[in-house]
Amino acid sequence: MRAITYSRFGAAKDVLKLEDLAVPQAAEGEVLVRIRTSGVNPSDIRARAGGRPGVSEPPFPTIVPHSDGAGVIEAVGKGVTQSRIGERVWIWNGQWQRAFGTAAECIALPSEQAVKLPDHVSFEDGAVLGIPGLTACHSVLGGGTVEGRTVLVSGGAGTVGRLAIQVAVAFGARVLATARGEDGQKAAREAGAEHVFDYSDNDLADQILNATSGSPVDRIVEVEFGKNVETNTKVIAERGTIAAFGSAREMTPVLPFYPLMFKAVTIDLVLVYLLSAAERLAAVENLTTLLEKEALDIRISKVLPLEECASAHDMIAAGDRAGSVILTI
Repeated sequence: MRAITYSRFGAAKDVLKLEDLAVPQAAEGEVLVRIRTSGVNPSDIRARAGGRPGVSEPPFPTIVPHSDGAGVIEAVGKGVTQSRIGERVWIWNGQWQRAFGTAAECIALPSEQAVKLPDHVSFEDGAVLGIPGLTACHSVLGGGTVEGRTVLVSGGAGTVGRLAIQVAVAFGARVLATARGEDGQKAAREAGAEHVFDYSDNDLADQILNATSGSPVDRIVEVEFGKNVETNTKVIAERGTIAAFGSAREMTPVLPFYPLMFKAVTIDLVLVYLLSAAERLAAVENLTTLLEKEALDIRISKVLPLEECASAHDMIAAGDRAGSVILTI
């Protein structure tokens, strides 16, 4: 089978190679999925570049990148019902703590990591559901219902942020968002945010509280925790939650501890790879419900063939895109 591999950290064009590998076999409890699309995420780029904390060399001799993807189950291992053969599925944690991810023609993985994809959902959209979709669902709903509450989504024009807005709106929240520039603010507004603010404004906290008539925010979905912690501290409600899934611009943040403590704020660090079984099931069920209701609009910025995987990595690293980058296989 054709597969993209790397054996050392480095620039995408230097380390990513197109190779011919043996088709894997579905072991007990596994399914073999014929991959149609592979989603490219910022975490895939950090992993390939050697940017994960404490990791100085690749954990496996040969790695096929990417955790997200979609395709069709072609074979099943012992203990998995034969009726799953031919099922359209999307994949989560395809390359998390495993050598071979979705940037290949086939992948074998535990059957629960291949989730049924509704017939009306494209394989391209399916490749966005693993990391972005589950992160959005858990960041919004991981603490329980948001119906009737106010949710602030940071980076509402990004892939996760834009999905988080839609999730929160669908589950009955009043949604505010931040974004960059006119296009970003328009994207967040079109996703359903009631008010959208430029996150670079110096008086951002005042603008948010003015929009809520002074009422603080119940839950914040945060893409840049370190950079935004001061603003979030000002606008978060007592016993509110900051669900943070990123802090790339300030990786060692200093916290205003006592202002947060005297509001009894919960800081929920969201790493979608490590959700508990119950959290994962809830996020998958919520995501499936939204897909079946056609309540999600997933933006795809670029679709490239497998052979152009390095270009896809560079697009993600550059950050100047309006949607997900997908490989077709």
